[in-house]
Amino acid sequence: MKNTKKITYLGIGIALYIVLSFTVKIPIFNRIKTDLGYIVFGAYCNLFGPLGTVVGVIGCIAGNLLAGGSFPLAWAIGQVFIGLFAGYLIPKTGNLWLKLLIAAAAVFAGIAGIKTLLESVLFRIPLAVRFASNIVAFVADMVPMCIGVFMSTRLKLKGFDA
Repeated sequence: MKNTKKITYLGIGIALYIVLSFTVKIPIFNRIKTDLGYIVFGAYCNLFGPLGTVVGVIGCIAGNLLAGGSFPLAWAIGQVFIGLFAGYLIPKTGNLWLKLLIAAAAVFAGIAGIKTLLESVLFRIPLAVRFASNIVAFVADMVPMCIGVFMSTRLKLKGFDA
């Protein structure tokens, strides 16, 4: 695929991530809400591999800056891990259940692991408190991520060429 086409697809993905992040917010617990942008993130990791990381990271940063004006350092670093881990492994397997398991593991490690640790260090919040909150965030974001992987797997089967 030509670079111009890739850049165009990535730009569309970032825009979709931001739009979906703002459309439907289902409150889960405290300030934690589902982020439907993860549907796009999961799809791009499946279709574009590690390059899908760009969609998740820039979409997360831009969405947070537009919504609240804060730079989400811990989220962004967690997104980098999720995108690279999922983007590298998901396209290499043909088994849908394994793809979904890899997506869930990537989101768990990125949010419940990396994000929790960074927030504990940066904001001096006890690790147990951040972990409990981020487990809820993991579930809220893992479901849309798996939906994106599932839907994009169906696209691949229908002949979509990324």
